[in-house]
Amino acid sequence: MPDLIAHGLLAGLDEIADTGRDRRAAGYSRHLWEPAEHELRAWFTERAERLGLAVETDRNGNTWAWWGEPGADAVVVGSHLDSVPGGGAYDGPLGVVSALDAVARLQAAGFVPSRPCAVLVFAEEEGSRFGVACLGSRLLSGAIDADTARALTDRAGITLAEAAKTAGLNPAHLGRDQAALDRIGIFLELHVEQGRRLIDLGEPVAVASSILAHGRWRLSFTGQGNHAGATPMTGRRDPMVAAAHAIVAVQKAALANPGARATVGRIEAIPGGTNVIPSAVTAWLDARADTDDQARAVVADITARLQAPHSGCAATVVEESWTGTVTFDPELAARLALALGGVPALATGAGHDAGVLAARLPTAMLFVRNPTGISHSPEEFATLADCLAGVEALDTLLRELL
Repeated sequence: MPDLIAHGLLAGLDEIADTGRDRRAAGYSRHLWEPAEHELRAWFTERAERLGLAVETDRNGNTWAWWGEPGADAVVVGSHLDSVPGGGAYDGPLGVVSALDAVARLQAAGFVPSRPCAVLVFAEEEGSRFGVACLGSRLLSGAIDADTARALTDRAGITLAEAAKTAGLNPAHLGRDQAALDRIGIFLELHVEQGRRLIDLGEPVAVASSILAHGRWRLSFTGQGNHAGATPMTGRRDPMVAAAHAIVAVQKAALANPGARATVGRIEAIPGGTNVIPSAVTAWLDARADTDDQARAVVADITARLQAPHSGCAATVVEESWTGTVTFDPELAARLALALGGVPALATGAGHDAGVLAARLPTAMLFVRNPTGISHSPEEFATLADCLAGVEALDTLLRELL
């Protein structure tokens, strides 16, 4: 497959290797409807049109590239192009590039689909701008209330509705798109593995069996803003101290609930001055576990630990998003594993658009081996050989499904 390779990478990954580089965070920062993400959308459109695919953007900002006439019962394959702040090169783009490459291989071989086929790029999968992961698939499927979504704000205070309008969408049309949803017969997503099970198993590719229950919560702490030098340590009402106690409580609660994972990866102080005791601090919690009950239990444990006041501050916990445990269609997963020669099935702790759609239609996932086991980081990686194995797997599965 020499035509798919450039500089030791899949050619598509090489073409976008400079888009959205974040010098401060060392990786990539590609967020919804910001310049880097617009550039990636333009790249996807140009690459798809080179293959003769018809590109359209739906009312929720998801981009479709149709091979042949759009229609019902389509096999839809794809992933996302946005990233977490400072993310790696493979999370999302590998799935999109591999889907386009698999279609190109089928076309070159003279394969003619017997049912509609599309490559789909979801908007705001990481939730890095508006705080809700898999927002494009949630809007498409109605898994998030449209009014709630329109009111979401980014760090600059811009609402999703305002950003959508700037991007050329009608904010009033955001929300469940039954006509688009009805076109999908099967959704298939290839993704770099987020973990290192495939290294341990000695396999380049696996199918997904399930996704852990997971969600995001906003932890808010309020106190008394004041001068850092003029205010004695005794008697302070410092919400940063309360937040620090909470972060330690998050770790303790997760360790006390076997199998749970809980993380505070983002924190903001108001007003944010070095010589100012903040008046308010907000932290965001990501919590996951094997089952819905276990995930809810760890959050309840964290909430209970926050009830003990620290430094005279008030604390509140508000849920921002939730996805229960996902079990992928077992018959479809078994069919795909068999078509690939009996590859293993793996559970994952990471959320995906395929998991959101799984409640409404048959979905499946492929994982490509990640030798570092690291994801959401510049150290995320997949060898060229394994990436090519992923493209070949998609080629095989599309022949099976189309």
